[in-house]
Amino acid sequence: MASTSPQTILSDLQSHPLSIIRLSESISSNPPPHRTSDISTANNNEDPSTTTPQPTPTSLTADLSHYRDLFSKLRFSYLEQVTKEKFLRAIVGDPPLIVDAAENVALETQLADIKAVLKLQKTDVAALVEELGVKGRELVGRYEALWVQGEVLGRLPREMAALRETVEGLRAGNEVLVGELGGDVGVEGVREAVRGLEGEREEVERRVIRLRREIPGRGREVERLEGEIKGLERERERAVEGAREAVRRRERGGVVGDELEMRGRWLSGCEEGLRGLLGVEA
Repeated sequence: MASTSPQTILSDLQSHPLSIIRLSESISSNPPPHRTSDISTANNNEDPSTTTPQPTPTSLTADLSHYRDLFSKLRFSYLEQVTKEKFLRAIVGDPPLIVDAAENVALETQLADIKAVLKLQKTDVAALVEELGVKGRELVGRYEALWVQGEVLGRLPREMAALRETVEGLRAGNEVLVGELGGDVGVEGVREAVRGLEGEREEVERRVIRLRREIPGRGREVERLEGEIKGLERERERAVEGAREAVRRRERGGVVGDELEMRGRWLSGCEEGLRGLLGVEA
């Protein structure tokens, strides 16, 4: 006997969902009767010959009520027709069939017994129908649960393949980590490395917090130094202007004092020192 994989069985079950109509077709060789709900559904479709209406609980309930009305009318018509035929046959018979009162009483007694038996049978049938309804609802619940489990099982191969890829990736990352740590260090070595990395991360976080706290003070210090630089810029401009004036005087034969030259050199040195401290280009 050829072996069948679970995936094949699952896909086969999912491609052929259970249906009462299909089950009845497999049991009975006669085609199912054409229901009124099928006719109404087919009339609403553009091409009724190529579509198969799917029965629903609402449509089945409507069909049941419709068939009950039809059978009630059919039973009444049948009894009326049979009664008329018997009455006419009794009248036109030779000799005519005449029933007296005693025979009517006997027939009514027999009819009462038959009605009692029929009522008992109806009660048994109603109980059987109720039991079948309970079993049907139980089977529907089990079938829906199995259908959901089938969908879960259908996703399992893909999820298992993804998990295998994840495991392979983790193993590769573990090998790289072990190689960076210098050989097979074991679980304790990996834990120690992780603790060291966590310590470094905490130290970096503390430094970041400290620098964030120092930012406002540094900003104020930068503003103060920028103010000093601007003052020195003005002093330099005045010193340059004085030096130019001194050069012009020297060219005209004037004498410039050493104090002005020393002051210019001092201001230039202060400017260069501040620019080097703040990293500002000239």
